[in-house]
Amino acid sequence: MTEIHNRFAPGTFAPAPQPTTRGKMLAAQTRLELILLLRNGEQLLLTMFIPITLLIGLTLLPVSGLGEHRVDRVVPAVMMVAVMSTAFTGQAIAVGFDRRYGALKRLGATPLPRWGIVAGKCSAVLIVVVLQSILLGAIGIALGWRPSVTGLALGAVVIALGTATFAALGLLLGGTLKAEIVLALANILWFIMLGTASLVMIDDLPTAVSLIARTIPSGALAECLDQALRTSIDWYGIAVLAAWGSLSGWLATRFFRFD
Repeated sequence: MTEIHNRFAPGTFAPAPQPTTRGKMLAAQTRLELILLLRNGEQLLLTMFIPITLLIGLTLLPVSGLGEHRVDRVVPAVMMVAVMSTAFTGQAIAVGFDRRYGALKRLGATPLPRWGIVAGKCSAVLIVVVLQSILLGAIGIALGWRPSVTGLALGAVVIALGTATFAALGLLLGGTLKAEIVLALANILWFIMLGTASLVMIDDLPTAVSLIARTIPSGALAECLDQALRTSIDWYGIAVLAAWGSLSGWLATRFFRFD
């Protein structure tokens, strides 16, 4: 058999396509998802306008039952709303309509692996949550909120756990049901979980009712954040969030559909 020799030195022809690294693929997908999130008016309403309005309104308006220094109770509750809105409601609706319009199916036909699509969405959500936390924290400080460094560190850990839990719930909902059902159900669940979390803020709530409210992810995250910012750890709430996140993540991995 005649041996074939390459007559041209390497680099003679350009471009010379090569497979990219996983890190670059993830960075590109994260950038795309982040741009789509920030350009969506409905997403900005959920992620920015509603939490900021709640923070300012609950702090300044004469609302009873929040204690003397109400901003200390309002800030963690509003941060919970921001995380829930971005990681759960916004994520579920975006994934549901991406599936409906075939965007995820087309991404699945590219060299980008499935884990890259999911990881890109989750990374974009995490970036938005970080921006939300900084913005809400700055507004809270302007309104008189004075957290300690330890409280902020514990709060960051709780926010990361809550974001992972709600992101898993959002992927499960958006990746398994039709877009129209996801749109309705995600908004209904948002109001239900918001109402449940508001129960946790009541000081004289019976212990049994409080424990039940804290079995819901929103209630668990609200209480966890409140205690974390007071330099305390709510192990019950952390266990609830971890359980919801683990179960939702497993179900999403098993039943998630790209079309």
